[in-house]
Amino acid sequence: MADTLVSSGKLFHGRLGLQQRVLPAYRARFFDCLGSACTDGLSVFAGEPGPNESITATRQLIKADIIQSHNRHFFQVDSPFYVLWQEGLIEWLEGWEPHALVVEANPRYLSTRRAISWMRARGRPVIGWGLGAPPFHPTTVTARMIATMLERIRRNFLYSCDALIAYSRRGADQFRALGIPGERIFVATNAVASRPSDPAPNRPDSITHRPVVLFVGRLQARKRIDNLLRACDGLPESLQPRLIIVGDGPARTDYQNLAQSIYPQAEFVGQKRGRELQEYFLRADLFVLPGTGGLAVQEAMAYGLPAIVAQGDGTQEDLIKIGNGWLVPPDDLPALQQAMEEALSDPVKLRRMGAESYRIVSEEVNVENMVSVFVHVLNKLIDIV
Repeated sequence: MADTLVSSGKLFHGRLGLQQRVLPAYRARFFDCLGSACTDGLSVFAGEPGPNESITATRQLIKADIIQSHNRHFFQVDSPFYVLWQEGLIEWLEGWEPHALVVEANPRYLSTRRAISWMRARGRPVIGWGLGAPPFHPTTVTARMIATMLERIRRNFLYSCDALIAYSRRGADQFRALGIPGERIFVATNAVASRPSDPAPNRPDSITHRPVVLFVGRLQARKRIDNLLRACDGLPESLQPRLIIVGDGPARTDYQNLAQSIYPQAEFVGQKRGRELQEYFLRADLFVLPGTGGLAVQEAMAYGLPAIVAQGDGTQEDLIKIGNGWLVPPDDLPALQQAMEEALSDPVKLRRMGAESYRIVSEEVNVENMVSVFVHVLNKLIDIV
């Protein structure tokens, strides 16, 4: 990754600071790639997940330093009243003296405002990075009053950043809807996988075995494995797949018990990594994410797999298109079952869609392209200031 960026000249000539609430393990590849693109280094300031969060954090990077924060969580993370204070943020800035700072674009992180003020006092740029600004949907007079106040707070916070990088085109549109000037908004499509280095797997047009449907992810309620089991059970018998579920989590036992009653041929193989996980991607015919979240779809696409994915935060729309898969409404079992039946009924089309998946992650959605956007924005801002 580093050699690719160096050879292309896509470098940020300076020290970069990057603030995160937590540093999830799936982001390590991106941070290392971004660190390789910063000639004077990258320092990441991050803390621990909140209580009851199912996040695997990493404490070590190869191409960047990690400074551990003490996160003070007020209320549960999924509460509408949640706020965060990160201790040691200003001390980190004073020690690192970054030429530019990237922060999570979340006004609930109260200490981040101090970091922005610290950078502004020194004439250095700040980039906000995040999902977007999903609109509030209040249902009562009181809720509308609170939503109005929160939207004003959010808008003021976002305006305090010199530029905003959204995960997706939908997120960029949400920033624009708040009145942020378009020239300050950029899109770095959310990616966790690098550009494939190997050619796409060569799968035959015909499927002579039972088709293999693969899920990879944490087994929790919002992943809706129950819908996947029911969709498989509802398919014509000739299309009912060998369903392989890779992963572990708090809902595994419940899902296994459900599978025994409605789709006992489902295989729960547990957590897999590295070469073991690669073997499952290579033997699959179709990848399915029936619930919210889950970035494993990018890895599946790198193995030339078409995908069925539930619509969520907007990042899915930049990955799954008519040519390489199906986007289905969340919690819509009939739509999921219909998409699976359509996919498994036409192996030739399925292979063609898999080839398009590989092209998308090779050319459009990968960690290297994501880093290129960050470097472009950083250099643009440094030129201005």
